[in-house]
Amino acid sequence: MQILKEIRNCGFSFPQLTKNYPEFTILKNTPQNSSYHAEGDVYCHTNMVCEKLIELSEWQELNPQEQELLFLSAAFHDIGKPICTKFENGEWISPKHTILGEKEFRRLAYRNANHFGLSFAQRELVAKLIRYHGMPVWFWKKKRPEFNLMKASESIPLRLLYLLSKADLQGRITTTSENLLENVELFAEYAKEQNIWEKSYAFSGLYTKFEYFHKDNLWCGAELYDNTEFDVILMSGLPLSGKDSWIEKYGANMPIISLDSIREEYKISPTKNSGKVAHIARERARVLLRQKQPFIWNATNIIQETRQKLVTLFADYGARVHIIYLEVPYEKLFIRNQKRKRYIPENVLEEMICKLEIPDPWEAYKVTHIVQT
Repeated sequence: MQILKEIRNCGFSFPQLTKNYPEFTILKNTPQNSSYHAEGDVYCHTNMVCEKLIELSEWQELNPQEQELLFLSAAFHDIGKPICTKFENGEWISPKHTILGEKEFRRLAYRNANHFGLSFAQRELVAKLIRYHGMPVWFWKKKRPEFNLMKASESIPLRLLYLLSKADLQGRITTTSENLLENVELFAEYAKEQNIWEKSYAFSGLYTKFEYFHKDNLWCGAELYDNTEFDVILMSGLPLSGKDSWIEKYGANMPIISLDSIREEYKISPTKNSGKVAHIARERARVLLRQKQPFIWNATNIIQETRQKLVTLFADYGARVHIIYLEVPYEKLFIRNQKRKRYIPENVLEEMICKLEIPDPWEAYKVTHIVQT
């Protein structure tokens, strides 16, 4: 049975859900800092969070799918802790567990798509709720608190994030005196003031939106003149996801800078001299950028940091950067690999799936997700 139906059929019971989803067993016996989690291990905490979530007064106001997806987010919200929990300086810590949790949930839901039964949009909503579930507690300590909320609102409704964070704080036994729930309520008030409680901010245009997320101290309500001059397409996706086929069909005879082609041209092994290949590709890109010539950059680009370095380079020359992300089902990926001339070791593919970071809407002038089912 698919997981959202399972959640409702089991009466929103986390212990019942775990009977058919062994992915949760890893939470058992994963220790936590007793100052913040005197209730016990991560499994115990997660069960309490799920119980508190459905007790919230706002719970009944959600539609059925929102209830199911929010409960799923609560069930997996600390899935990153077993990966990173360690004992350091006399206490248990879980650094970056939200970032790791986003990737781990995505990996599980992608690899076991038939078991989970989630659409791309559903999977990514839950992944981002996991990623940002700690934000409402600490957002106000950031240099630009509104910037972080704006970025999160591009991917998820902040009203759902508020409920998840609230349940997360209530679903624990803590010995600290700090009232973190007050911070979560402040988060809700601030999000409403910024007009991003229900949906992302309504920027005056795509260019203003792009500049806001890529420049320091730009007011979100600005109305900037769009001085971009040409288009650059940045491909993104796992190997064998169909990037070459998309370019052949929609590339409109645009010049293509392909890292794989450069490796073939210079007879460079796929596992060696990545820096040299990237340098050659960037120099070729600069030639086209100086000419204001539209082109396509074809590589996996599955890491956000890598994409952002390229987006910044292209935009500095006046380009409108479009990110095209392609995805095919897990099984199809490995079937294609068996037929490929340059076979990719399966452990390498699995490692790339673990690292995959889906392009967020704020990353470029325009971001498009093309997902085969």
